[in-house]
Amino acid sequence: MTADDRPGGAHDVSSWVEHVIWWHVYPLGFVGARPELADASPEPHQLGRLHGWLDHLVALGGNGLALGPVFASRTHGYDTTDYLRIDPRLGDDGDFDALVAACRERGIRVLLDGVFNHAGRDFPPVREALDGGADSAAAAWIHWSDGWPVFFEGHDQLVALNHSSREVQDLVVEVMTHWLERGVDGWRLDAAYAVPPEFWAAVLPRVRERFPDAWFVGEMIHGDYRDYVARSGLDSVTQYELWKAIWSSLTERNFWELDWTLGRHRDLVAELDPLTFLGNHDVTRVASQIADARHVPHAVALLLFLPGVPSIYYGDEYGLRAVKEERVGGDDAIRPEMPEAPSQLAGTDDQIWSVYQRMIGLRRRHAWLNRAVVTTAEVANEHLLVRAAGPDGQHLTLALNLADDPFGLSESGPVLESGAPLDGQSVAPHSWAVLEL
Repeated sequence: MTADDRPGGAHDVSSWVEHVIWWHVYPLGFVGARPELADASPEPHQLGRLHGWLDHLVALGGNGLALGPVFASRTHGYDTTDYLRIDPRLGDDGDFDALVAACRERGIRVLLDGVFNHAGRDFPPVREALDGGADSAAAAWIHWSDGWPVFFEGHDQLVALNHSSREVQDLVVEVMTHWLERGVDGWRLDAAYAVPPEFWAAVLPRVRERFPDAWFVGEMIHGDYRDYVARSGLDSVTQYELWKAIWSSLTERNFWELDWTLGRHRDLVAELDPLTFLGNHDVTRVASQIADARHVPHAVALLLFLPGVPSIYYGDEYGLRAVKEERVGGDDAIRPEMPEAPSQLAGTDDQIWSVYQRMIGLRRRHAWLNRAVVTTAEVANEHLLVRAAGPDGQHLTLALNLADDPFGLSESGPVLESGAPLDGQSVAPHSWAVLEL
């Protein structure tokens, strides 16, 4: 599929997207904001705390800052009440502009989180519709079922918007273009899987008329990724299938699951540039997902070896641990407050940091990995060989060993990165290596 085939119209953002590596931050947690806006005392300019981490982002090897919700909301940011106002718990327009400027000085791209499937009950058009009912003038703003408002996944504070409404479409165009004008580079579209793809097909061409280089990635947890992109005109989707297969295969010591998923990933990459990740604001941290800590580096190696657009959730580069729980406040642990500067953070794992930094360096030296064709050369429960091929005959191989014994390779080549030195042609127990073969 070419850009001209997509409903969104002809566009090509590959000139920058194929080189971006995102560092993903949940801002309200990062600055230690109060859980509810109503309980928050005036704490201006909190967004500025991110400035102390931008050089860390660059030192890691990243060049993109993917921000979670920054707009006014009642609680966690996904119950938006004003799409054109920075959440007072974070700061104001001046704070946002200063952050974008600081990113620009360092060559860092900025991605915003757009919650357009639903809005908070206090978003004025939603509040008017709820107060007036299904027959009111404002009713067209929200989705109704048998005269009752529809709530996102049963959460009565998250009111589903009516995506067939011209008012909602105009709102999203206005919001997107407003913040693109302020210097951002694209949008992560929250809960895209719940939005009819025809909505994006109507909205995105209007935005791209003014911002043809903007990038749009939809949150897709399930469903047919390729079909959704084709119908919606999105550029990318979140690769949850790969996320699950990576940590599950490493935990279960069963590379057959990952082998199967890599085939699907290869087909997906042939048509688009998926957003790949090991963690985000909604899931248990990867260092807590993987049963054997010796195998967390294997996950990092996979993330940065496999094709796609990598995203690193803040703190994962230090091996932070946290478990998501299904209860009120169950996300707090995975959305932690961070100190003013990285040097003040306790409990960091220098080994994990080193693997991230070295593998990002490898990725920078072999930028073709972004759209490489991957095949499995050898697979067993505890051994995996993945080969990546580039468009001009480039070849690299990632070898993973989860076993207590060395993993002997049938071929040898220069070792570019590894968890431990190779013994001849053998990968050490519980280690990994990237070879030029």
